[in-house]
Amino acid sequence: MYAVDLHTHTRFFHGRRSLGDRFDPLGVRLLAWLAERRGLEGVVTTNHDYFTPFESTANVATLPGIEITTSRGHVLVIGPDPPEETEPGALTPAEAVDLAHERDCAAIVAHPFRNSTVRELEEIPFDAIEVNGKHPRSRPLVQELAESRDLPLVGGSDAHYPFEVGRAYTVVDAERLTPAALVEAIRDGRVDARVSQTRFDQLLRRGYRAIHRRKRVIDAIERPTPGVGSPPGEDSS
Repeated sequence: MYAVDLHTHTRFFHGRRSLGDRFDPLGVRLLAWLAERRGLEGVVTTNHDYFTPFESTANVATLPGIEITTSRGHVLVIGPDPPEETEPGALTPAEAVDLAHERDCAAIVAHPFRNSTVRELEEIPFDAIEVNGKHPRSRPLVQELAESRDLPLVGGSDAHYPFEVGRAYTVVDAERLTPAALVEAIRDGRVDARVSQTRFDQLLRRGYRAIHRRKRVIDAIERPTPGVGSPPGEDSS
């Protein structure tokens, strides 16, 4: 059995590929160091629309993956040979899944209830559905969705900052922790999604909820109600 975070990022910012390439080696070292402290045996690096191979440390396997921005939301592609780069929004979910399977990778619906309508596409042969560490309270909805599609449930933190790693993770039943073995375990359903309930994680969730509530208040102040402070017929949101 291995505890693996299937959804991590090596940096906290999007875009700026050249800057990211310089920062990523440091980011992955911090990610692996904190993953080890959290008791994880592996992390899958799923940067947005690009894949960079990283060396594993002595105690934490760094496994290949990519988070593809499709026309309907995000899809995690995990396995031995993920695509090196994809154009954000250029692929449909079906095309992303086909690409994953052509390259012997698993295709996973990422955060199905946040900025995504991928979950509505019943005909696409996904391999799993994710419980995302940034909103674990959606787990009952995600679990119901997975059961309706007869798909396994996996966990990933969606960490953009190293201290977020392990907020959600996956217990993988495999003899060895390799990219191919991980894909096989996902497809066979030999995986179990977990959400960390440590005191640190509980405090972190409270802090994020407070930030998000404050952001919504600021947005409401800065964005006038339609018809109040806006030209007639104009919605400033």
